[in-house]
Amino acid sequence: MITADELRKKFLDFFSAEGHTIIPSASLVPNETDPTVLFTTAGMHPLAPYLTGEKHPKGKRLVNVQKCLRTGDIEDVGDSSHNTFFEMLGNWSLGDYFKNDSIKWSWEFLTDKKWLEISPEKIKVTVFEGDNNASRDDESIKIWRECFKKSGISLEVYDKEKGNNKTARIFPLPKKDNWWGPAGETGPCGPDTEIFIDLGKPVNSEKCSNGDECQPGCKCGRYVEIWNNVFMEFNKQRTVNSEQEYEYVKLKQKNVDTGMGLERMLAVLNGLDNVYETELFAPIVEEIEKLSEKKYGESKDTKKSMRIIADHIKAAVFIISDGVVPSNVGRGYVLRRLIRRAVRHGKILGIEKNFTKQIAEAVIGIYKETYPEVEGNKEKIFGELEKEENKFRKTLGRGLKIIKNYELRIKNNGENVSGKEIFDLYQSYGFPIEMSLEELEKRGVKFSEDELRKGFDTELKKHQELSRTASAGKFKGGLADGGEKVKKLHTATHLLLAALRKVLGDHIFQKGSNITAERLRFDFSHPEKLTNEQKQEVEELVNEAIKKELPVSFEEVKLNEAKKMGAMGVFEAKYGDKVKVYTIGDSAQGGSPFSREICGGPHVKNTGELGKFKIVKEQSSGAGVRRIKAVLIQ
Repeated sequence: MITADELRKKFLDFFSAEGHTIIPSASLVPNETDPTVLFTTAGMHPLAPYLTGEKHPKGKRLVNVQKCLRTGDIEDVGDSSHNTFFEMLGNWSLGDYFKNDSIKWSWEFLTDKKWLEISPEKIKVTVFEGDNNASRDDESIKIWRECFKKSGISLEVYDKEKGNNKTARIFPLPKKDNWWGPAGETGPCGPDTEIFIDLGKPVNSEKCSNGDECQPGCKCGRYVEIWNNVFMEFNKQRTVNSEQEYEYVKLKQKNVDTGMGLERMLAVLNGLDNVYETELFAPIVEEIEKLSEKKYGESKDTKKSMRIIADHIKAAVFIISDGVVPSNVGRGYVLRRLIRRAVRHGKILGIEKNFTKQIAEAVIGIYKETYPEVEGNKEKIFGELEKEENKFRKTLGRGLKIIKNYELRIKNNGENVSGKEIFDLYQSYGFPIEMSLEELEKRGVKFSEDELRKGFDTELKKHQELSRTASAGKFKGGLADGGEKVKKLHTATHLLLAALRKVLGDHIFQKGSNITAERLRFDFSHPEKLTNEQKQEVEELVNEAIKKELPVSFEEVKLNEAKKMGAMGVFEAKYGDKVKVYTIGDSAQGGSPFSREICGGPHVKNTGELGKFKIVKEQSSGAGVRRIKAVLIQ
């Protein structure tokens, strides 16, 4: 048996012994300069600038345990291994070591008696098979063969023509399976190699539909992916070649980006075929059993509902702890969707009273030592869960009655349900579209998901209730395209914050921001609406700073030094020992700079690059919080 604490420690100890610096987990809410991602979905997100060449204050070798959230696989939650919230064990090389060290260290950590002592017989791996843009990853194949050879195991590479599926250890797969990135249309990318554990039998079904052709990546669940080593060695860029839209050019700085799911690894090491029976879920499931007066394993449906509740409320606890509240927009919409889906499955289990607070208490009990912020924010977490549950319970019954009416109408008259009706359910009763589709499917109603989603999105845009990001379901991660515009707007937020403090007072602090290539959105602490005079004064101060063509510079200092310098920062957030302090304006002659903030995002080198700053809207964003939307006019 191995505990989660022991696994975290072993991973950090192993890589720190190999010269990696341990860095803290970043927030689930990513840097505001990346508008394509709602949450931190992988360990690489906080490190994105350093993967493209920027110097990291901790050096070229890094390791940590990162909080992550993914909702792209939400429909799979309830099976043996998919979670929305999870912890990612990761190690990185920023232009230092590459494939040889990365693969051999992975093998050593997994198989050596000093570390995890997994039998090499259980391990199979996949590599990139090659295509017109990049050749097969023969280098990784060669290194893996060396690893298997040392353990006296078959070195075979899978070959469909030979039919050696059972004896092969290394499986070349296409780009959709073994290639990472780029996050946008262009940028850093490269092949990856994925490591699987063979559980010996299917987990998600009684029998594998692929029979003897079952191999890593099969949906039956026999092979569990535990580790992914990404080798960023190419830059995908547009080409002038009329026959080829893109080309892949070798990068000067080659990076390694790896990720091992803590929950999956913990299950494998403890001989479990699913994550929900590990110590990271068992106490939560026990609490659901008490509240529902049902047993976890009494039926397939009961098991699935309990898993969904456990997963979704755990995710909600961490999301709220990192500053998000339920709403109809962006991150708030994801949070609302998770809470309401959990409440609905509670109702399926027969839980009629409010229960999310009790589940949250079990979650906090598990994580309070590892992530003290969840304990410190528990009253806020309980309050937001209680409010959202009360709101949803008031409308849940009425919404289900309407879906029942849709069902009867369709079955009796043959009429189809429309995307507008699904949107009305969302607008009036808080039913996310996914919940409506689930209810219709459960009732045996036939429908076209594509048509319903298209109709829903049309109504959505009319009412402007959801951000483009949330409505399109873009919950995947990556660097944003439109970099220069984003960079300018991000720099403008520094000027805006400084101007607000000058006009309104020192009680002004940043409470959140979101930046796209078109505009900036900035939330700040202030109890009342700004007057027209105040808005005009803020605009003038920002534009004066732009006209002065102030230099933008940064330095890396210890956190305490940054505070002594008067740098603004979100100090409830986790920072490393060293931080970047960006200064706008020259203070070399003893004067005060216009702005000084702790920040990790991209900036222009001179304010003269920004253009004219214009506030387009100022409004409330919650109790004691105001929101400004602004643009830069070139």
